[in-house]
Amino acid sequence: MAKNKFYVVWQGLNPGVYDSWNACKMQVEGQDGAKYKSFETREEAYAAFEKDFKEFIKPASATRTMQKLPVLNGGRPILDSIAVDAACSGNPGLMEYRGVYTATKQELFRIGPYEQGTNNIGEFLALVHGLAFLKQKNSPLPIYSDSRNAIMWVQKKKCKTLLEREPRNEVIFNLIERAEKWLLENEYTTTILKWETSEWGEIPADFGRK
Repeated sequence: MAKNKFYVVWQGLNPGVYDSWNACKMQVEGQDGAKYKSFETREEAYAAFEKDFKEFIKPASATRTMQKLPVLNGGRPILDSIAVDAACSGNPGLMEYRGVYTATKQELFRIGPYEQGTNNIGEFLALVHGLAFLKQKNSPLPIYSDSRNAIMWVQKKKCKTLLEREPRNEVIFNLIERAEKWLLENEYTTTILKWETSEWGEIPADFGRK
């Protein structure tokens, strides 16, 4: 029997680790600049997903790369910043998100919960809300998210969710449309940073429900 491989999608419809080629293919087929690679074990795949795809894919095959996120403060988190995160009970399920001041965990905004959402959507909305919050305050602080999906969706100015719209989650899709509209109509200078959970622990905005 052929050994099952695990597939890392760094850049595609929904980045992540997949346990079959068919599942991986659904995320990368037809996606410009998709970045993906197979690994022999689940552990190798998850470890690779936390790293830059350039460590595993030769430059010759790397076209249209995702915007490289800056590494600041000597590899330590910048406490004078804000952090955002989402929580979802079920998938889809009851979704909410919030933003905090990283150093003290003081809550700056909290939205939801709303029915029939997903964690990915919540992470996207939280990041856009944080960008709008900082621009309104004319604040130079950077913003942390622990979601590669959210960061990529914000860069593309599009929420790439596969969730179906229905009456129960209409309010969520209204929020998505508002967020996408804000991204299209506004420029911002905020530095978006990836929170490195494996090195620093849970992001300060985490809801603590794991």
